[in-house]
Amino acid sequence: MIERVSATPSAIALIQQLTLAHGPIIFFQSGGCCEGSGPLCMPANEFKPSPSDVVLGEISGAVFYMGDSHFSFSENTHTILDAVPGSSGSFSLDCGSGMSFITRGRLYNDEELKNLPAVVRFGY
Repeated sequence: MIERVSATPSAIALIQQLTLAHGPIIFFQSGGCCEGSGPLCMPANEFKPSPSDVVLGEISGAVFYMGDSHFSFSENTHTILDAVPGSSGSFSLDCGSGMSFITRGRLYNDEELKNLPAVVRFGY
């Protein structure tokens, strides 16, 4: 099965570190004005998805959500979560860790597009 989201080893290591420190975590990528298009990492119990938020998948136990408006122009792109040296300067849990979560993307090829799983929206 084709996945909509994956992660680099660096991102997985940071997810594990943050989960040990904070308990279950999630990611939300809104594409909004305040956080830009960077993924926001937060404790799972502090996030209330809207009915239109899309569930891209799960990475090391952390669900990755994307806002509907952002997903509408990136639905043909595989999202790759990475962690790079630096500070996100945001409200994300990675802030202060010396690492920053970022996402990269690559377009699906025609065969992958035919085999993508159905989109799961939180409220539907």
